[in-house]
Amino acid sequence: MGITKSEIFSDKQNDIARIAKVLGHPARISILEYLIKSTSCICGDLVEEIGLAQPTISQHLKELKNAGIIKGTIEGTSVCYCIDTEKWKAIQQTMNLFFDQHLVSDKTDCC
Repeated sequence: MGITKSEIFSDKQNDIARIAKVLGHPARISILEYLIKSTSCICGDLVEEIGLAQPTISQHLKELKNAGIIKGTIEGTSVCYCIDTEKWKAIQQTMNLFFDQHLVSDKTDCC
């Protein structure tokens, strides 16, 4: 696999790519959807809810946490997770700006 020359792209382009990469797995989307609709931090419910093995869930949680999308707190022997609302709003703003760009032409006969 080739090396990405991220330094030749703008900070905005790199941010969007990082967000897309983290969101690029259906298990992570499922985890986020579950956390979004929860009113409290989630500890052990994810394995049962998502239907994947604990190590797989843990790896996806790690990726989401490393990206700052979720936060985790240790309660006894378990780690509880929730959405980091500040980061979530920043991601929403970044992606909205990207998708709100206007096409120069709305003609679809070019391809």
